[in-house]
Amino acid sequence: MTVSDRIDRRTGVTRICALFALAGVLFVVYPVVRPYAAAGAPDGAPEFASPWWLVAHLAAVGGFIAFGLALAALSGLLKRTPGGRAGVVAVAASWIGIGLTLPYYGAETFALHTLGGSGLDENAVTTFAESVRMGAVQATLFGAGLLLLAGGAAAAAVAIGRSGRLAGWTGIPMAVGFALFIPQFYVGAPLRIAHGVLIGIGCAVVGLGVLRSQSPRSTMTGA
Repeated sequence: MTVSDRIDRRTGVTRICALFALAGVLFVVYPVVRPYAAAGAPDGAPEFASPWWLVAHLAAVGGFIAFGLALAALSGLLKRTPGGRAGVVAVAASWIGIGLTLPYYGAETFALHTLGGSGLDENAVTTFAESVRMGAVQATLFGAGLLLLAGGAAAAAVAIGRSGRLAGWTGIPMAVGFALFIPQFYVGAPLRIAHGVLIGIGCAVVGLGVLRSQSPRSTMTGA
């Protein structure tokens, strides 16, 4: 390997670690700062109108994009390993899933925030919010997007496990976190925050695994 190749490799590793770290942090920020209605009641005007509603949902949007970019960079690193094909599947499934998911988050972020500050009575806000969220087209695309994203994360875990460069279990926490993305919408704030932390940890584990795989000791032992 030439000096130039080594520099390119280190740059790639740094990019992967930074993108996974960014994605993990943003997915933790999302449920932590998101406003929740008291006593498990449905979201209403006070939650939608809060500036933290915007911050939380924009963090989620950034998290999805950073995660997709991280998988693309990871796939490039693993392309000449036995996990290379699964890495390509991970990138394709994830980016299609992200593309289907983000329009829904756009409506959650901006439409509901505007609705919350509209001055309508609470019943009207709740009714309109339900229409924005649960229309047949948007709900179907949103669900399909998150399922594809979960499949992409699972394929990434397979790519990591087959690559021989990282410990075989490295991608599992991340894959579990994305597999639970739909179920976490049906639980209360503590479990939603725990879910965000799980994804954050999963992304951190992958980033650290990539970094560790490039250490001199790992290189010599073929880890």
